[in-house]
Amino acid sequence: MAAPKSADFEPRFTALARLAKALSHPARIAILETLAKKATCICGEIVEVLPLAQSTVSQHLKELKDAGLIRGEIDGLKSCYCLNPQAVKELEKLSGSLLKVLRTGVDRNKCC
Repeated sequence: MAAPKSADFEPRFTALARLAKALSHPARIAILETLAKKATCICGEIVEVLPLAQSTVSQHLKELKDAGLIRGEIDGLKSCYCLNPQAVKELEKLSGSLLKVLRTGVDRNKCC
């Protein structure tokens, strides 16, 4: 089986794309912001702040967890989540680098 085309790109591009994909839904961004504002593990409160069904919130939490942006523990019927500090720092570093390059390109842009 052939390697995926994403293997041809620099690891930083692949890493940023993986994180950006996890951020590609407004519910996930709202979840991350909620976790950041609480600055502690949150259990059932996430469902209370979103206009979504519990099952839908669970799917979004799974996407964020799979991307490594959040950590979660299951204690019986209760699941608690918090931000993953290392992943947030990685996202900040990778997106900051990209935005710097883009800003430089825009500043030098002589296109139509």
